[in-house]
Amino acid sequence: MTIIEVDGLVKRYGDHTVVNGVSFAVEQGEIFGILGPNGAGKTTTVECVEGLRARDGGTIRVCGIDPRDDSGELRHLLGAQLQAGELPDKLKVGEAMELYSSFYRRPADWRELIATLRLTDKLDTQFRRLSGGQKQRLSIALALVGAPRVAVLDELTTGLDPQARRDAWDLIEGVRDRGVTILLVTHFMEEAERLCDRLAVIDSGRVVALDTPAGLVSRVEHGQRIRFRPSAPLDPAVLSALPEVTAVERAGGQLVVSGTGNLLLAVTTALARHDVVAADLRVEQSTLDDAFVALTGRRADA
Repeated sequence: MTIIEVDGLVKRYGDHTVVNGVSFAVEQGEIFGILGPNGAGKTTTVECVEGLRARDGGTIRVCGIDPRDDSGELRHLLGAQLQAGELPDKLKVGEAMELYSSFYRRPADWRELIATLRLTDKLDTQFRRLSGGQKQRLSIALALVGAPRVAVLDELTTGLDPQARRDAWDLIEGVRDRGVTILLVTHFMEEAERLCDRLAVIDSGRVVALDTPAGLVSRVEHGQRIRFRPSAPLDPAVLSALPEVTAVERAGGQLVVSGTGNLLLAVTTALARHDVVAADLRVEQSTLDDAFVALTGRRADA
């Protein structure tokens, strides 16, 4: 069942077109990612979906509702964690939850939600005294307190340390397990690869690819890279001559060998013949980051 339908979305600011014909559909129970570099039009797209910005062209339906026609009803079906959402410094966690709960006809049990998000011991804590990870968990709780069918999470883990980011990922998966469809905006490749069922890659206001993370990676030329530190001097030509090898590069004291087929066996066998040990050996496959660069010509954090 399709929950979100976006067809030919256009948004302009003066003479500048920020979103130019974006189309995608999100199915019930999906974590659907919108991936792109800074300034690509990701946040503007989801703000149009949320009804926070008026579109200049195209159509949008969320749970069958056009955000432009019935934004009031949409608020009861869609919860949003905004990219730059802040609360008053002195507002306490419990006060925020009680206040937001009062906005909805049939809110979720906010105390149960707070317990799930491990914030019960922070009910009397002011917003300004929460850590970055705690603020993010609170933002998720506020997005879910209306018991929405859809949650929009925009750059949820920006600014978090690696452990807090992984905790947030666990929470997002838990939200999906509660039956909520998630529209996730991100520019973190690892985040998109772990969480998303499908991805729309947006660049310069256009969708340049729409597929599963694995499907996007498969678009990159199949190949492998082996990175290692040779235990003794080695002429790169020894490896370049192998039929499985397409390129050999130096990276400091390491060699990076690219190729196809049974590259690892071919390289280690050649090294053994020359009494060279491959120290710190690592095999690297194509990644979502490689796919993104191939599709857009730049990295997501550019």
